[in-house]
Amino acid sequence: MNLGSKGKKRVVLPSRPELPAVDLILEDLSKAAPDDPVFSSSLPDGEVVQRFQQCRWYLELNEQLKEAQGRLKQQREELQAAGEQLHRKVEEV
Repeated sequence: MNLGSKGKKRVVLPSRPELPAVDLILEDLSKAAPDDPVFSSSLPDGEVVQRFQQCRWYLELNEQLKEAQGRLKQQREELQAAGEQLHRKVEEV
């Protein structure tokens, strides 16, 4: 018998902040100092390319996930409609 899990309260996490607009990002970039650590990468060229490829791969996967989510939503709606139709036909019989 596990009594510990019943007493635990769920922690409500704060919602994520909205992403900044492109204008705000560009404004921040224009205000950045030349010696800003973000722009002073000491990575070898090969590693920079590798990280760029990882970022690109992530963005592609994210897009694929969004497309899959849309397809799954459509399929779920079709299944619900088919289930409702089947339920009506069973009631007719």
